[in-house]
Amino acid sequence: MDFLPQDIASYALQFTQPESDLLQELNRYTHSHMVFPRMLSGHLQGRVLAMFSNMIKPKYILEIGTFTGYSAICLAEGLATNGKLYTLEANPEYHHIAKDFIGRSPFASKIELICDDATHALNTLSYPWDIVFIDADKLNYLNYYKLVIENVRPGGFIIADNVLWSGKIIDPEMLAKDSETKSIHHFNEYVSKDERVSNILLPVRDGMMILQKGL
Repeated sequence: MDFLPQDIASYALQFTQPESDLLQELNRYTHSHMVFPRMLSGHLQGRVLAMFSNMIKPKYILEIGTFTGYSAICLAEGLATNGKLYTLEANPEYHHIAKDFIGRSPFASKIELICDDATHALNTLSYPWDIVFIDADKLNYLNYYKLVIENVRPGGFIIADNVLWSGKIIDPEMLAKDSETKSIHHFNEYVSKDERVSNILLPVRDGMMILQKGL
């Protein structure tokens, strides 16, 4: 997912707001303890998510796929005073780590961490979402989108991560044989034709699909 030359990527980070001490610690912990640390949103993408949240000042945020909690903490930065973020994680190991770091963040009282299968949990949550962040199993991206779109408020946003899938999305061989690549491509095609939303695919890190529901 490293599309930019390393020196350009480093320059971008040099002139991006730094991580908080807690996010730096979480970043280091994830890279030293987790098998797939690339699943972490990380510094640059984390600041993008925080910026979106601060611009919108959401009351309700839904995150599908918590991992170790980095993106949840970033998204919570912009929550309204009485706002709430619900984050779903099915893996108990990830849930345990995220619970620790989220609990130490300034937003602990605003974040509810739910350890459950996302499809099941989504059928129990029906808030008017201002932001939905999809960053879970790639095979179900479109399913998650279809489950949440009706509850996104008019003008609200859906952000889907990893939509460039380390460049595999434009590899004909991977599109033909890899189920995750095909699923992401299908998701990208579907949402770009969905008249309920406007969209832009940002080539930030591994690709972020930004969707805004019509008013």
